[in-house]
Amino acid sequence: MIPSAFEYHRPPSVAEAIRIVAEHGDDARVIAGGHSLIPMMKLRMAHLDHLVDLQDVAELREIGIADGTVRIGAMVTQHELITHAGLAQAAPILREAALQIADPQVRYMGTIGGNLANGDPGNDMPGLMQCLDARFTLEGPDGSREVAARDFYEAAYMTGRADEEILTRIILAAPTGGYAYEKQKRKIGDYATAAAAVLIDARGGRVSSASVAMTNLSDVPVWSEAAAGALVGTACDAAACDAAVAAMSADIDPQEDSRGPIEFKRHVAGTILRRAIARAWARA
Repeated sequence: MIPSAFEYHRPPSVAEAIRIVAEHGDDARVIAGGHSLIPMMKLRMAHLDHLVDLQDVAELREIGIADGTVRIGAMVTQHELITHAGLAQAAPILREAALQIADPQVRYMGTIGGNLANGDPGNDMPGLMQCLDARFTLEGPDGSREVAARDFYEAAYMTGRADEEILTRIILAAPTGGYAYEKQKRKIGDYATAAAAVLIDARGGRVSSASVAMTNLSDVPVWSEAAAGALVGTACDAAACDAAVAAMSADIDPQEDSRGPIEFKRHVAGTILRRAIARAWARA
């Protein structure tokens, strides 16, 4: 099928994009990479009169790294996350995760902002940003505000972004210590059956701090504070990993679908988390 007729806008700035969205209200939608919205339009599952394309907004393609803080514009592509030398040094887990998203064709167009703003529980970046304790900058007619990634996701496809706001920037502290992003999927291009993002700092042979987040195991990404807490103070041995997996399992709520029944997903989640913990600990 083909989409219904719509008016196409390609604003040169965030301010102009916000003006167009505010002017047309519910009849307008912002498009980043288009991998979610365009298929819905072609299937006539999304109907809109105005499409606001952010491709020409140069400020949304900027990457800044200074004083231990990383700032990433919402229109930075997954490919750019992979190839940017500064990001590879400051936050290598971003590259590791982006390499596991879909395939090269998708990564050339898919953006970090689109991946985050859509609210799809199967997307990789939301859980990773919760693990990193990132903040999202939202801009709208009433100005700019920041929302923590851990507070942004409310339910499947429902977020803390107001209809007239645009997610413009991601801000995070450059992580220290060990990291890992592990993902199990049925085939290239598929969503994860389960994925885990883990950060571990070590001191004196023990875990001094940790962060754990899981993907596609609930209707929102799951930042498991309890799983991270189970690792802190330990030598990251088998007992600590068992405790972390048990804590994570209590936090997730997988549902049966084409990727498998609930018990299978729980088993995969545990296996993936153990792998991520082991790799992060080895790098810590």
